[in-house]
Amino acid sequence: MAGGDDFYSKDRPEHPGMEEDRPRGGGPEDRPRTGHRHVVLWFVVAVVVILVLFFIFI
Repeated sequence: MAGGDDFYSKDRPEHPGMEEDRPRGGGPEDRPRTGHRHVVLWFVVAVVVILVLFFIFI
């Protein structure tokens, strides 16, 4: 039986490191498209509150 590093090194590629599938960082062009989600959420909350108040005081 081969000893230590010899056993594993014979079948490994020369550069065994894998490329990152999800790179860290990124510039403004890589920004996720969730920037306006909070605006839409607060708009929906405001409409619901206005409708509830409308039906309470009518």
